[in-house]
Amino acid sequence: MGKKLYVGNLSYNTNEDSLRNLFQTYGTVESVKVITDRDTGSSKGFGFVEMGTDAEASAAIAGANGFDLDGRQIKVNEAMDKPRRDNRRY
Repeated sequence: MGKKLYVGNLSYNTNEDSLRNLFQTYGTVESVKVITDRDTGSSKGFGFVEMGTDAEASAAIAGANGFDLDGRQIKVNEAMDKPRRDNRRY
């Protein structure tokens, strides 16, 4: 189990502080990032939370998955590594 969690189905009104407040109930929050559109600055509806330990990450997944935050039932699971792009040209 990794410590970095994917949090999806966020309201466009959800900010990093409200995510941090929710996840602090499950343990130490190392970092929080709500992903935003680079042109408009508005939320894309998902983000990432990094917990202090694997046990805290597991507790956060069990407790926060399906939680109603800002009127939306959020989805929480372990974040997957982003696949590397091969930029070679042939």
